[in-house]
Amino acid sequence: MGGVTSSMAAKFAFFPPNPPSYKLITDDLTGLLLLSPFPHRENVEVLKLPTRRSTDIVAIYVRHPMATSTLLYSHGNAADLGQMYELFIELSIHLRVNLMGYDYSGYGQSSGKPSEQNTYADIEAAYKCLEESYGTKQEDIILYGQSVGSGPTLDLAARLPRLRAVVLHSPILSGLRVMYPVKRSYWFDIYKNIDKISQVNCPILIIHGTSDDVVDCSHGKQLWELCKEKYEPLWLKGGNHCNLELYPEYIRHLKKFVATVEKPPSQRYSARKSTDQYEQPRKSTDFFDIPRMSTDWREKPRRSTDQSEKLKNHSSATDKLEKLRLSFNHGERSRRSVDCHEKSRKIVDHQLERARKSVDRLDRIRTG
Repeated sequence: MGGVTSSMAAKFAFFPPNPPSYKLITDDLTGLLLLSPFPHRENVEVLKLPTRRSTDIVAIYVRHPMATSTLLYSHGNAADLGQMYELFIELSIHLRVNLMGYDYSGYGQSSGKPSEQNTYADIEAAYKCLEESYGTKQEDIILYGQSVGSGPTLDLAARLPRLRAVVLHSPILSGLRVMYPVKRSYWFDIYKNIDKISQVNCPILIIHGTSDDVVDCSHGKQLWELCKEKYEPLWLKGGNHCNLELYPEYIRHLKKFVATVEKPPSQRYSARKSTDQYEQPRKSTDFFDIPRMSTDWREKPRRSTDQSEKLKNHSSATDKLEKLRLSFNHGERSRRSVDCHEKSRKIVDHQLERARKSVDRLDRIRTG
């Protein structure tokens, strides 16, 4: 039943970029897998990993020479490794961590079809690779889940008692709750983070924009309340679902979090700021007028079949679905492009991929 439910929900919840933003090629001389059009880097390995559900997923491993932690990153809904590649490089540099990112089944050049159960198998395959191929210990791993990626992240985190930490970036309470304010979990819902987060034993950092119109900030705040081991959250004032990486506070807060969880527990708790109350949303000291367009525009769970809830929320849910459809149709061409030199909100037409990964965007992260 769960597999059928997940398959049905996939029609509403998963939108892999089409066509994929990269190609997987084999170097004739070395036999190494490469991610085209990106140049080969000595510290980046491209991998194909088998999963327990008989798919093969593409992953990249970014090595940092000074790292003591490894970030396992589960990206958002309408992204793939090609769109995330430069961000992964920057996060590894600035946080001084090794980083593994992967594409879900049916995303990028990964085989199979996307589904809730497949994403659970996908993250398990990436985690297994870290343990077996790189000798990474559970207690040195930080799981990072963005938006729909918070689902596989929390599912795995709830089953790993010795994790170093978890980061949830614009997370969802559950798939259904993105569209309907239901009060309990239904059997047909997907990614029931609200029911799993209390089972996670390590520190959890939650980052959410206060103006997120895809996954309301209340999702992040409610999950923070349910954390067993809370860490100072980051509520980015004015931030939406797509642009949180452009705020200087984003990288500063992540650096602080990583530095904290890498300390021994006795030092960690004495140095950490109390989180008994919500931190007031921060104002950006260097707000960028030009956000990176979303790689996660069309995040939509399956529709509820609960008639009473559907009647109660039909109007608002229909409006929101239509808004997301229009947003994606309008943003499909511009999703990966921001021309940071021009300081303009106009979306350029077909100069997509390279602009989003431009030096100016990376410099903005470095200013953090």
